[in-house]
Amino acid sequence: MNIFDLAAGADGPEPAVATCSRKACRAEASWQLLWNNPKIHTPERRKIWLACNEHRDWLQDYLQTRGLWKETVELAPVPASEPTPLGQDR
Repeated sequence: MNIFDLAAGADGPEPAVATCSRKACRAEASWQLLWNNPKIHTPERRKIWLACNEHRDWLQDYLQTRGLWKETVELAPVPASEPTPLGQDR
């Protein structure tokens, strides 16, 4: 929410939706691609890219080609009472 939303009387922020990490894709994500860069990250650290069904293979191939991919797991739905941890590292 920003100051203009407050001035317009908006009720509050819309629920966050996890979107695909592929450039220009606005589809809802269904997968988490876990990766790390061994040159700069400790072995246990995992960064996360989100992927829709259409871009899962493309993003996974991109990471595998560079030796960064660790695993792909299904994105579990977050209950409405919990905030969505978008953009956070594991």
